[in-house]
Amino acid sequence: MIHEILPVGPLQCNCSVIGDEITRDAMVIDPGDDIEDVLALIKKHNLRVKQIVITHAHIDHVGGAMKLRAATGAPILLNQNDYALLKMLDVQAAWIGVENPGKVEIDQSIGQSDTVQAGPLTANVIHTPGHTEGSVCLYFPLEKKLIAGDTLFAGGIGRTDLPGGSMRKIIQSLHEKVLTLPDETVVVPGHGPLTTIGEERESNPFLVKS
Repeated sequence: MIHEILPVGPLQCNCSVIGDEITRDAMVIDPGDDIEDVLALIKKHNLRVKQIVITHAHIDHVGGAMKLRAATGAPILLNQNDYALLKMLDVQAAWIGVENPGKVEIDQSIGQSDTVQAGPLTANVIHTPGHTEGSVCLYFPLEKKLIAGDTLFAGGIGRTDLPGGSMRKIIQSLHEKVLTLPDETVVVPGHGPLTTIGEERESNPFLVKS
């Protein structure tokens, strides 16, 4: 598996470029900004992007998706429960003081038990509402790797005080879905350093049972 993690945009969202070393088929997850840098990584590994996957519809994760689609022709995938948030990109842009990326068109909705693929690399879609209604995580079972979006961070969890957020739902998503994964699973959060399920189970203050 080729896996490049590129922090993009003013909020340094972790954009993942994942490709298969044999077929060179690839997916890009959360291309929030700095699409020229993302395309440079794609070119570096001689990849063909087959899917653009968005973990949730916050501007720092989806802002560059249309530019990437224009450059690669790949479809954009997002859970339909975040379509309302997607219509608020102008408001979101004002929140953090960035340019409005304009309308983002979604080609396909993804939900619980769906899969996304790059050649033989397959990830299971896990619907994890809480940070937003349509938040998803992507789990690569053979590689034991989780792209967590803003649901889980090293030592923290996604904020729940924005539209569509729910503390009750994010805790439920984490305990019922995310923490059922193997302890050795490497977690790539939406921002910040990598961690593992085992580390977060033992030390994350939001997840440790008192």
